[in-house]
Amino acid sequence: MNDSSILDQPPPPRDARIFYGADPNNFADLRLPQRTGPHPVAIVIHGGFWRARYDLEHIGHLCAALTGGGLATWSIEYRRLGNPGGGWTGTFLDVAAAANYLRAIASQHQLDLNRVIVMGHSAGGHLALWYAGLKRIPQNSPIYSPDPLPVRAVISLAGVSDLRRASELALSSGVTHQLIGGSPREYPERYSVASPIELLPMGVRQFLLHGIDDENVPFEMSERYVETAHAKGDDTTLISFPNTGHFELIDPSSHVWQRLLETVLDALE
Repeated sequence: MNDSSILDQPPPPRDARIFYGADPNNFADLRLPQRTGPHPVAIVIHGGFWRARYDLEHIGHLCAALTGGGLATWSIEYRRLGNPGGGWTGTFLDVAAAANYLRAIASQHQLDLNRVIVMGHSAGGHLALWYAGLKRIPQNSPIYSPDPLPVRAVISLAGVSDLRRASELALSSGVTHQLIGGSPREYPERYSVASPIELLPMGVRQFLLHGIDDENVPFEMSERYVETAHAKGDDTTLISFPNTGHFELIDPSSHVWQRLLETVLDALE
């Protein structure tokens, strides 16, 4: 499966689409293993540089493969740039609400909330790391969320882990400024609570998987993040893939898949 087809081909079917809020974009697709529960859970957050033109369908291939490996997957949709309320603050509040909604459905679907990880690709990697650091956000922040669901680990797949650096690099035509509402100079307080690297240390195991030849999110961003995390005492692992771009990380037929699945199983230990 090549880069374009992973985005264009319909994924395997979901087991249920469940709404966690009132907005039309406040839903998640649940996939369940065939075996008897309780099931470990992967919260999965899709990318697309936070833009409404990209939805959760394309990451359904990854979710179905993880479910085949024994995990329930909770693939969340959220308000994005172009949706009313998307960006600052709705994107962040939706991710927190979607993750926390697992508490409401855990019993019905035999979900093991003691074995939850959060993972995301690209902009979804940013949001996954951000969620893992949510408990470090002060209560007076507009994107604070009380009592976030604990996760055992976070897995970033080519994630945008540093929003200030993304701003410097003007990734995707400067989309970071659209997400936050302006530049780091204009809104330093927003970047301090929205950028994962500024929420370190998180006290949660972190795995960053990244292709060295990624043209969308540069590999050096994950390198810098892991160096910073180590300096602050976090248990963080960088897994690099030579001759690998951006989309292989969500393609179950790619050469990275087995290593990714091993990482997921390690994260659940």
